[in-house]
Amino acid sequence: MSDKNCLITNDVETTSIVNHCLSDSTGKLVLEQGMPRLLELYAKYDVKATFFFTGYIAKLYPEVVKMVLPYGHEVASHGLSHKVEDAFDILSLEQQIDHLTISKQILEDICGEEVISFRAPAARVNNNIASALLEAGYKIDSSVSSQRLDMFLSFGSLKKMNWLATPRNPYFTNPENIFRKGNSELLEIPISAIGLPYIGTFMRISPLLNRMTRNALYAETKLSGRPFNFLTHPNEFIDEEKTVEKVQRRSKNYIGYLLGDLLRHQLKTKNLGHKAIPIFEKELKFFQKKEFNFITCKSYYNNKKMINASK
Repeated sequence: MSDKNCLITNDVETTSIVNHCLSDSTGKLVLEQGMPRLLELYAKYDVKATFFFTGYIAKLYPEVVKMVLPYGHEVASHGLSHKVEDAFDILSLEQQIDHLTISKQILEDICGEEVISFRAPAARVNNNIASALLEAGYKIDSSVSSQRLDMFLSFGSLKKMNWLATPRNPYFTNPENIFRKGNSELLEIPISAIGLPYIGTFMRISPLLNRMTRNALYAETKLSGRPFNFLTHPNEFIDEEKTVEKVQRRSKNYIGYLLGDLLRHQLKTKNLGHKAIPIFEKELKFFQKKEFNFITCKSYYNNKKMINASK
C-alpha cells in the first residue's frame, strides 16, 4: 500500500447550514446541486471517495445514494438520523446497535453492496460504539479526530476530550474503548487534525489557515505515512436561501448555545455553495501534484488487512 494515501470523506445529510436546522428541502438541494458538483469535481481528479449517508436522507432520496455507484465511490453509514437527540454519545448500547443495523440495511437495500464503514453524526461517540459497530457488522469507524482542539465549538465536547490521547495513525480498536488501540476487527481511521481540523468547514472559514494545517499534516505524513482523511459535506456546496432569522437553540446550556449554536453558525456560513468549489479544488490539486493515492475507507481497510496478514 502506498504511504501517500488521501481519503476524501463526505457526510451526506439534510442539515441546512444557512438556516441551522434539518430540512427536507436542503436534502433536495444536496441531491440536485451538492452531490453533482462534488461528483463532477471528483471525476476530474480521479478521486475515489467515501460517502457517509444518514438513513434519513437515503430513504427520502434514494437516488442520492445510487448516483455515487457508477463512479466507484464507497457507500457508508452516517447513522440513522442527524437529530441532536439521536447522537451516538447519548444513545444506549442497544439503541446504537438498532440505529446502526437499520441504517446499514437501508443503504445496502439501495446500493446492493455491503456497507462496512461508519461515521457518527457530529463525530459524537462514546466507549460503547466499538462493540455496537462490531455487533452490527461494521469493520471501519471514522469518528475520532486525533489531537483536534476545537471540540468546545461543537456538541459532545466532553467526550471529544478523548481525542487528545488517541493514536494519530489508523488503528484497530479496543472493543471496549474506541479511543484506544486493541485487537478487535474494527479499524479506526481518524479525521485529519493537528490542533485545527483539516475539514471543509475550516477550509471555507480560512483557506490560508487551512493550507497551513494541510502542510503541517503533509510533513507528518512524510515521516509516519499517516493518511489524510479530509471531511466535507455536500451541503457545503449548495446555494441555499436563508429563511430563518433566529438561530435555533439546540443546547439547554447557555455556554453550549453561545459556542455550539451562535458562534459556530456564524463561522460555518462563510464561502458556501459555488464559492466553495474552487477552494476545495485547490486542495485536490495539491494531492494530485504530490502523487497521493485517492482511496476509499473500504479499500484502505482491505489493504491494511492484507499487509497485516502477510507479516
